Amino acid sequence: MARSSRQSKILELISTREIASQDELVACLKAANFDITQATISRDIKELGLIKIQTPDGKYKYALMDSTDQSVSNKNISIFRESVISIKPAGNLCVIKTVKGLASGICAIIDKLNVEDVMGSVYGDDTVMVIMPTTLSAQKASTTLEQFIR
Repeated sequence: MARSSRQSKILELISTREIASQDELVACLKAANFDITQATISRDIKELGLIKIQTPDGKYKYALMDSTDQSVSNKNISIFRESVISIKPAGNLCVIKTVKGLASGICAIIDKLNVEDVMGSVYGDDTVMVIMPTTLSAQKASTTLEQFIR
């Protein structure tokens, strides 16, 4: 089947299931009558700009980063990694300390990451506050965001 239909199916699968590995994604696609290999899936993941995020139960799954250009996605992650000093939960907030003057860019990257349960974010010169509905969701979001600075 065509690349576009395969990639559409991948997006459908990751939005409806918690798919943690390429092997699992291959199995799901084969069950949907796509004859593919792990190497093809690896290329599709790169082209689609998929990332792994932490689920509420602490496992990881594939998710779509809100960017159509993978090179921009890699640049965003690199900027995030180099600009963030610390990430700490504080009540229902994630408080992110950044290099002075870079909070605006980090806030924009966080919006693109589509972290689960984010209600909104605000920034100053060197601090971003990500607003979450609960203390638990703030802790989980902090853990998810920390994976990008490791």
